[in-house]
Amino acid sequence: MAGEARDIKLRIDNVKKVFDGRGGEMVALNGVSMDILDNEFICVVGPSGCGKSTLLNIIAGLSEPTSGAVYCNGKEVQGTGTERGVVFQQYALFPWLTVRKNVMFALEMRGVKGKEAQEEAMTYLKMVDLEKFADHYPKELSGGMKQRVAIARAYAAKPEVLLMDEPFGALDAQTRTQLQTELIATWEKEKKTCFFITHDVDEAILLAQRVVIMSARPGRIKEIVPIDIPHPRNQETKMTPRFMELKNHIWGQVYQEYLEVRK
Repeated sequence: MAGEARDIKLRIDNVKKVFDGRGGEMVALNGVSMDILDNEFICVVGPSGCGKSTLLNIIAGLSEPTSGAVYCNGKEVQGTGTERGVVFQQYALFPWLTVRKNVMFALEMRGVKGKEAQEEAMTYLKMVDLEKFADHYPKELSGGMKQRVAIARAYAAKPEVLLMDEPFGALDAQTRTQLQTELIATWEKEKKTCFFITHDVDEAILLAQRVVIMSARPGRIKEIVPIDIPHPRNQETKMTPRFMELKNHIWGQVYQEYLEVRK
């Protein structure tokens, strides 16, 4: 990132999160700090229970930190906001609305209505190659198609920051590969700030500009790895020597933390 004059979009400042449980307090996050730049794609990896989703929920404003703070555009995050859009592993579509109207819902929240909303919804559906399914209902779609609708709706809301919590985690390998490719192409065109959680190291390296490795609970940032593979990227990128070098390093760090969890 040297030499780049990019604004800080998100600042995570010494965030700690403590939950009360049956056995007493459980520290989920302990002093997490980092800056995320405008238009940067960040992927977060780490063992289960390391606080990845907890951190995303705090950035989204769905949960409050016990101490510390998150800032978006220099303002402290206090609750949800339209500048931050979230895509979860579960699709969260409205089953009673068609695909087009699910996307239009996000547009209407922005104040776009009527014919303009219909036309703009189709633009986002074309982006995820679903324009032919605009009048279908979610129950008529496959899991991968539902997730593409959720992504189209998230983009339609025009958030400045897109938060994605394992959005491809429940999908089969072929669909996951397809959506990775589509997300790369969309990001290369739209250049949104993305904060993406995954358990898949290959996915993280393919998508990210930096990969954040979280430690075992209590969650801390163990290492931030710059991904110096140029764009455009595609599935063939996974076969390159540099990709394999980064994969071996990141997986080794994640596996060490996995072993810590098992102790």
